[in-house]
Amino acid sequence: MVQVSRRTGLTGSALVHLLSRLTDLEHRESHGDFADRLSQWVGWTEAISLSAALNGSPLAAAGSRGRASDEEAECLRVRTALAHAITDGRAFAPGERGEPATEFSSHRSRYLARQQAMEAGIGPLRDRLRSTLSARSPAMARLAAVDTVMEQALGAQERSLLATVPALLETRFRRLQAQADSGTTDAPHHPGEVPPDPWQDVFRRDMQEVLLAELDFRMQPVEGLLAALRMRPPDCQ
Repeated sequence: MVQVSRRTGLTGSALVHLLSRLTDLEHRESHGDFADRLSQWVGWTEAISLSAALNGSPLAAAGSRGRASDEEAECLRVRTALAHAITDGRAFAPGERGEPATEFSSHRSRYLARQQAMEAGIGPLRDRLRSTLSARSPAMARLAAVDTVMEQALGAQERSLLATVPALLETRFRRLQAQADSGTTDAPHHPGEVPPDPWQDVFRRDMQEVLLAELDFRMQPVEGLLAALRMRPPDCQ
C-alpha cells in the first residue's frame, strides 16, 4: 500500500522526539496540548492512504516497477539545496546585524526563513509529481487526486503545528543561556577535558538538527508520490 505520507506517528516522529529532548517537553504542562494536537493530525495522515483511491485495485508488484529517474533527480536536487541552506554555517553565523548573542529574535527569523524556503521548494515539487502521476494512467490520476485533497485538508494544520517550533526552540535557547550564566551545562565536563563549546554554538547546532528533521518530515508526502511513480498500476501492464 502506497501512502501519501509515511509519517510514523507521535511516538516514532524524529522531529517530535528531538524537540522533546531539547526542551524537556515531557516535564512541561504544554507537552500534553502539543502532543495531542500533533498525534491527532498524524492520525489523519495514517488513516487515509493513496491506495484508497484505487477502489481495491492495488498497484502492481515491485517486479513491474516503472521509472521515475527525472522526478527522482529533481527530488534529490530540491532536498540537497534545502539541506545545504540549513547546514551552511554562513547562514547561521553569529552577530548578524549586530544583534547581541543573548537575543533570540535573529534565530527566530532564520528559522522562519528556512521554513518558508522549504514550503517554496517542496510545494511545486509535489505539484509536479502529481501532474506526472496524472498523466500515467487513470489509476495514477486517482492517486494524485487523493494527495491533492489531503494536502488541502491537512496543510493548514501542518503549518499551524510547525509554526510552534521556533517557540519551542526558544525554550532550549533560554535554558542553555541560563546554564551558561550559572556555570552549568547539559554535558558532563571533568578536569583536564576540553571544555564544551560555547552555548551559542550548541544552540545553532541544535537548531540545524531540528531544521533537518523538519525537512525530512515535510518531504515524506513527496517520497510517497515518488514511490508511486516507481511502480506501474495494473492497467499499464
